[in-house]
Amino acid sequence: MKVLVVHNFYQQPGGEDGVFRLESQLLRDQGHEVIDYTIHNNEVKGQGAIALGLRTVWSRDSYSEFTELVTKEKPDIAHFHNTFPLLSPSVYFAARRAGAAVVQTLHNYRLFCPGATLYRDGKVCEECLEKRIKWPAIVHGCYRGNRLATTAVTAMLATHHALGTYRDQVDAYIAVSEFVAQKAIAGGLPPAKVHIKPNCVHPDPGPSSGQGNFALFLGRLSEEKGIATLLEAWKELGNQLPLKIAGDGPLAPMVREAVANHPGIEWLGMQTRPEVIDLLHHARVLIVPSVWYEGFPLTVLEAFASSVPVIASRLGNLAMCVEPGLSGLLFEPGQPIDLAAKVRDFMTNPEIEARLRVGARQQFEQHFTGARTYARLIEIYTGCLAARQTSGLTPCRS
Repeated sequence: MKVLVVHNFYQQPGGEDGVFRLESQLLRDQGHEVIDYTIHNNEVKGQGAIALGLRTVWSRDSYSEFTELVTKEKPDIAHFHNTFPLLSPSVYFAARRAGAAVVQTLHNYRLFCPGATLYRDGKVCEECLEKRIKWPAIVHGCYRGNRLATTAVTAMLATHHALGTYRDQVDAYIAVSEFVAQKAIAGGLPPAKVHIKPNCVHPDPGPSSGQGNFALFLGRLSEEKGIATLLEAWKELGNQLPLKIAGDGPLAPMVREAVANHPGIEWLGMQTRPEVIDLLHHARVLIVPSVWYEGFPLTVLEAFASSVPVIASRLGNLAMCVEPGLSGLLFEPGQPIDLAAKVRDFMTNPEIEARLRVGARQQFEQHFTGARTYARLIEIYTGCLAARQTSGLTPCRS
């Protein structure tokens, strides 16, 4: 099978980038011919707001380039991880009309939330979820805090919902969890085209012993990640369990101040993936205090693969991924006292900790290995090709 894998990189690196690279390599390792096509949002610099807004709705350049690329290379599948903002939905039309089956992974909530997070003003927000015109997002400037930029994103969504783009031009959507699938369907995507395939960790980093005697936070230092909850919980915990924080972001000053006033907290800054895996191999527990609907954070899966339990917010995907008493514990989102209580329960009961370490590794082996992800990916691809043949649409390489 020949697969064109496409990704528009954001200016801030994220988990989507890792999934794009990992799945491309998985396909190559299994003998498939893979063509990577990438573009980076650094190209946004120098473009005027109006020109960028029009490109977001329909990029003529991308349409032309993809028509030529797919016609020349004749992939069976064009798998898109992110098309926003530079590629635009025009690439779906180009790929499909040139004969490729079109697959789109839903890493976030962009197709039904201009801000992509279903989060606003410090709390979960679904105000736009079922609206065809996402006007509340414009009122609140949900994309980058800018009403003009949000208007462009809203125009893109409204235009392509009206044209039936998301219904007709995409053969399959890959939701990274049941929770994301439910939101996608509520947001207007065709239920029959929404397929669930979790992210994975590959290669397997192997289990660990957790002898480092510290809790670990991995991620962007931003409001929606629950940084304030995390730091308040450690004020409550004192020096009972050291906390290491790996990452960077807009709330770095808050973390820096907490480190200065709390000897039990250490800020490590940005870490490479090998450094992240090394930290996980020594951590006793991973803390995920997010106050928004996480997509499907790779850090949780990397923790499970490393046999590290996860204490996470009882919210969205996290509540569906972390099984209380099996692979971790859940606390009420935004409640530092409850988080502190769960950390105490974990660290003061060796039997609970031992059981959770075994359960975390088992959950990884049962659901999140590269082999399982590959099998599910091929199942979705094969279904797309079969459906196109049934409908009379001939794939490029029939």
